[in-house]
Amino acid sequence: MNRPGPPHNPGLRELITGKRKWASSLTVEQAKAGFKGWHERGYLAHRDEPGLTQMVTFHIADSFPASLRSEWEALVEIENNDERRKQLQAYLDKGRGECPLRQPRLAGLVEGAFRFYHGKDYELRAWVVMPNHVHVLFTVRQKPMGQVVGDGKEYTAREANKLLKRRGQFWANDYWDTFMRNSNHELQARNYAERNPVKAGLVSAAKDWPWSSARLRDEYGRLVLEPYNVTERGTSRPAAAPNQRAR
Repeated sequence: MNRPGPPHNPGLRELITGKRKWASSLTVEQAKAGFKGWHERGYLAHRDEPGLTQMVTFHIADSFPASLRSEWEALVEIENNDERRKQLQAYLDKGRGECPLRQPRLAGLVEGAFRFYHGKDYELRAWVVMPNHVHVLFTVRQKPMGQVVGDGKEYTAREANKLLKRRGQFWANDYWDTFMRNSNHELQARNYAERNPVKAGLVSAAKDWPWSSARLRDEYGRLVLEPYNVTERGTSRPAAAPNQRAR
């Protein structure tokens, strides 16, 4: 039986080996804290180190439907990693699957979960909640990127299933991440995230999308974040993450 989601990437292990040759090594303390440096989990390459600003994308489990595999299967065969990521993200914008994040209560839940820990576990730089996926740009502090994303996905999956009165997998297992090389790269990533609803034809101006950081920027483009109200948009405070992650 074909499983939903992109298949295994056979050349990934060689890619990671090459990147580790030039990347700086983690300290013992960083490794103990859970940082993994360059690593892989069977399909995507990840770099997880303190101080990196990361653009992370994760999506709803059914946004690459097995029934529509012929639509997206060729995309994962693209050899250039950046081009493959670009094409896969363009596919997400087609809005395949049930797109539960169209519902304001679920979009608010996801946005609230990431805003709640801003200034604690990480520094938010930009985000957008789309109907079937999320882009979030943040600077890693002392908590590894994988834990930040994993905890956020776990909490929101549990709460979303409660609201939908359903069980089962909510988010796809993996996520896509790109560390920002410099300020220009970060600006490009920020613009990509905040303009995603415009590109997808959902609104005519980025600031009009209610689940994006674009609406919270001042006239100089600076992100203005007040302490997050845990009751805003009906979002409850995230509970402490249990040891076993279920997404």
